[in-house]
Amino acid sequence: MTIPQSHILMVEDDPEIARGTTRFLTQSGFRVSHAPDSRAMDRTLRDAKIDLVLLDLMLPGEDGLSICRRLRASHTMPIIMLTAMGEEMDRVVGLELGADDYIAKPFSSRELVARIRAVLRRGANIRGNAPDEHGSKRVFAGWALDVAARQLHNPEGARVTLTGAEFDLLVVFADRPRRVLTRDQLLDLTQGRAAGPFDRSIDTLVSRIRQKIEVDPKDPVFIQTVRLGGYMFTPEVRTP
Repeated sequence: MTIPQSHILMVEDDPEIARGTTRFLTQSGFRVSHAPDSRAMDRTLRDAKIDLVLLDLMLPGEDGLSICRRLRASHTMPIIMLTAMGEEMDRVVGLELGADDYIAKPFSSRELVARIRAVLRRGANIRGNAPDEHGSKRVFAGWALDVAARQLHNPEGARVTLTGAEFDLLVVFADRPRRVLTRDQLLDLTQGRAAGPFDRSIDTLVSRIRQKIEVDPKDPVFIQTVRLGGYMFTPEVRTP
C-alpha cells in the first residue's frame, strides 16, 4: 500500500525514461513531478512539498552528485539516485554525499516502486519494530535521540543534522545496544530488503554517523566494527 499523497520529484533528462517512469509511478498511486535539470528541480522544490527525489546521476549542467550534495545541505527529504549499471564508485560517492538509496539502470519499475516505498516507510518501520514502542527518546552518553521528532541533540543541547537514512540507522543501533548486528540485519531493519553481494550502503552510513557523533571518527567509541561480524553500538542507552 502506497503512503497517501507521496509526492515524488524525478530529476531525469531522458524524456522516454521520464515518461515511462512517471506513468508507472502514477499508476502505483504516487503524485509525480518531473524536472529535466537542476534549474527545473529548484523551481519545483520552491513551489511544492516534495516527499522524495529520484535523482539521475548524469544530467546536463549540474550533475547528480553535485545536486545531491547541495540538496542534502538544505533539505531532509529522501534521495534515491539513478545510476548506470557498473558505476559502483559513483553509487558509493552518492551515498557518502547523503543519498538514501540507489538503483541501477536499466531498472525494473516494480523494483523502483519497492525501493521508494521502503525509503518512505523506513521511519515508521523502525519505530514499529523497536523493542520499546512507547518511549520516544533514547539517551546515550549525554546525547538525546528523539524518535518522534526525528531529531538528535549533542550533550551541549545543539541539534545535529542527520539524513533520513542516518537517523533510522542510529535508531536501530540505539534500540539494540551492545549487540553485534550484521550488515544484512542492518539492511533488513532499515531498508526492508536483503543485502546485495556488493551493497556498501551500511558501511557508508556508519562512516557518516561516526563523523557526526564520534570525538575521533577514525577511532570510534560509540559504533565499533566487529571483525567478520558487523557493528556494535557500545554505550548504555536509556529511554526516559
